Amino acid sequence: MKISITIKKYFIEIVGYLFIILFTYAAFSKLSDYESFTIQLGQSPLLSAFAGWVSWFIPALEIGIAILLMFNRARFFALVASFGLMMMFSAYIYIILYYSEFVPCSCGGILEKMTWNQHLLFNLVFCFLAAVAILFSLEQLPLQNKIWKTRYKVLLLLSTGIFAIGIVLLLFLKSEQIIHQENNFVRRYPPHLYSKAAQLNLQYNGYYFAGMANGILYFGNYAAPLSITAISSDLKIVGNYKIELNNYKLPFTSAQVRVIDSWFYLTDGTVPCLFIGKTTNWKATQIQETKTYFSAFEPIDSTAAIFRGKSPKTGQSILGKMAFTNNKTKVIYGEGLLQKQIDGIFDCDGLLHYNPQIQKLIYSYYYRNQFIVADKTLKLSYRGNTIDTTTTAKIKIATLRNGDRKMAEPPLMVNKLSSTSGNQLFINSNLRGRYESLTLWKQTSVIDVYNLNTKAYEYSFYVYNLNDKKPQTMCATKDKVYFLFNNNLVAYQLDKTARR
Repeated sequence: MKISITIKKYFIEIVGYLFIILFTYAAFSKLSDYESFTIQLGQSPLLSAFAGWVSWFIPALEIGIAILLMFNRARFFALVASFGLMMMFSAYIYIILYYSEFVPCSCGGILEKMTWNQHLLFNLVFCFLAAVAILFSLEQLPLQNKIWKTRYKVLLLLSTGIFAIGIVLLLFLKSEQIIHQENNFVRRYPPHLYSKAAQLNLQYNGYYFAGMANGILYFGNYAAPLSITAISSDLKIVGNYKIELNNYKLPFTSAQVRVIDSWFYLTDGTVPCLFIGKTTNWKATQIQETKTYFSAFEPIDSTAAIFRGKSPKTGQSILGKMAFTNNKTKVIYGEGLLQKQIDGIFDCDGLLHYNPQIQKLIYSYYYRNQFIVADKTLKLSYRGNTIDTTTTAKIKIATLRNGDRKMAEPPLMVNKLSSTSGNQLFINSNLRGRYESLTLWKQTSVIDVYNLNTKAYEYSFYVYNLNDKKPQTMCATKDKVYFLFNNNLVAYQLDKTARR
């Protein structure tokens, strides 16, 4: 049964009007809430690296096509462009569903109430309508013969579809490279990856993470240096202990405890002194001949530890290793691990960690977008970069009359907190990324996660403020990240079923 020319003509006009309505409404919906649309694109697993220009290019293209559809002479080309654009949208959703690292909560725009699968079906219906309208339009063109006409139809639709899908694939592959290797400070937030699992009120302030062993978290307290609180992974207090020393006659000023396996250290780098003991009785014996001053200390095991101190040669900050044998301390320095930018002291401030799973030292700078990974012998493995763009510390140092040096103005804090577990590094960034909501940024802290094996940024997640306070410290484990908010301990649980 042949379809009359009149019906085909009306069909082409109706499809044109449908696309005019769709594209006009879609474009102005995006432009009316341009900031939210840009943020949505910034969180897209495909387009986050290109959110800046895509956010205005897509509405402009939709408006341009809608205008062309109003004119008979341009309608055929506008229908081809409509078919190509809808194929791009369909390819985008298909890749989101089956090939991206995670599926966002919604695709946004005018169809945000639809599921991703419903949106894909909607797009494919419009692809079909556009294709039929194009086929009917081609029949009105002065072509040579029926065979060539059929080939022309297939070639046009096929080439347009391949071109549209190819563009989306190219953007996807390039975006993956930019986000993971050449990030321009665009974060990815897989939905529901981490969620708040438990909370415990510790009654008092001043707690800090001392370590974790056999599934038990150990907390010291700055106000009570010899007190230890043990808490289970589900945030139940399972013990309160008092450390006993064999020597109390020391001028302690900043004593801290570190726990690893069944051992613990009590240290004070300002004395300097080191005590070591077993967690079975919490009795510690002083390690003699400790003459190295330090400002950060992390144990490797019961016979060695890493630290940050001052170089005997330059007086600048340096990383080192202490080995304890026969109640004596042997010190080696990791020359060149910390790199001076301004003064070699303030600009090298940061957080020191030891990761027992991969047996690596990890040091994250406070004021620049860099972290260091080295082995137990202080041999550099590599220097990694966080995703922000602060390559040089933005600090100003003032020298007082007595020779003391202090910060002349508040520094730009880049990496505020950090922790490590398995092959991952967790960093609480102090900077807001591109396409991120300012309102949400004020209500949360952002945790960026890096893969220490692939040396790449993986994803980010939000930690919500507690009583309008941001976390003071954090500790990462295999499937949980713990945060201290003054006297409250909060656990965030990893959803292992969530797509990343």
